[in-house]
Amino acid sequence: MMQEIIHHIIDKKGVPVLIGIFIVLFLAESLSQLRLRKGNRTRRMMVNSIVAIPGFLSLRLLLLPAMVFIAYENEDWRIGINYLYELPWWLEMGIAFLLLDYTNYLWHILNHKIPFLWRFHLVHHTDVDLDVTTAIRFHAGEMITSVFFRGLAVFVIGASPVIVLVYEIFFEAATQFHHSNWKLPFKTEKFINRMVVTPRMHGIHHSIIKDETDSNYSVIFSFWDRLHSTINLNIPQKQIVTGVPAYDNPDELTIGYLLKLPFTKIRKWNADAPSRGKENKNDMQP
Repeated sequence: MMQEIIHHIIDKKGVPVLIGIFIVLFLAESLSQLRLRKGNRTRRMMVNSIVAIPGFLSLRLLLLPAMVFIAYENEDWRIGINYLYELPWWLEMGIAFLLLDYTNYLWHILNHKIPFLWRFHLVHHTDVDLDVTTAIRFHAGEMITSVFFRGLAVFVIGASPVIVLVYEIFFEAATQFHHSNWKLPFKTEKFINRMVVTPRMHGIHHSIIKDETDSNYSVIFSFWDRLHSTINLNIPQKQIVTGVPAYDNPDELTIGYLLKLPFTKIRKWNADAPSRGKENKNDMQP
């Protein structure tokens, strides 16, 4: 039953939708580029795609089954926030969806603050350019370590198996969207950013400036950053340099190096990295 629902929702419906979104965003960022590229796009596509393979396998064969298993078991235990009340099904699903997104906001912060977790998340941030292929550049170790936190979140929330999988599709789609290098009309993006994370917002999170990287942690809904004052929008996109200062040589960031990176001595961010003022953090810049 567990594998059947994953196959029905993720494999048969989610994967085709996500592939379609990826292609649309790839074409959109090709036609309307937000930030100038520094490296070779074809080489980065190959590196990011191959690094992503173990991560995809870990997601499909470990993380998703673990979360769905916990959700199924919890239907008998009936422990968690969603079992504290009786509401219309759509409202219960909406609450669970919001809480799943909030816990992923918290998980993202932990990936930056806990050195052991940062070892794996660093692979994602070392990309010297930022586009839709960066959305798949996650080390398998990050997927594996996330099982414990995200599984616990499913249990505490009392999320159903269906909402866990539906949320995952939206999670992946949002990740593709906000990592893309698509230059949306500024007024349009500023409007939709009131609700969801956009390319300009997340581009700041990938800045080489530490204070900027330590902001904009939200995945789908942008209001978690506003709620916790971790929002930072007042950075013109032309001023953003993406990557990690201590890992700024694209030639070094080979497939083999990225896969073994979490198990090596991690370099300090770089004390000499530039800094910027923090005025008007809520005011998005073009």
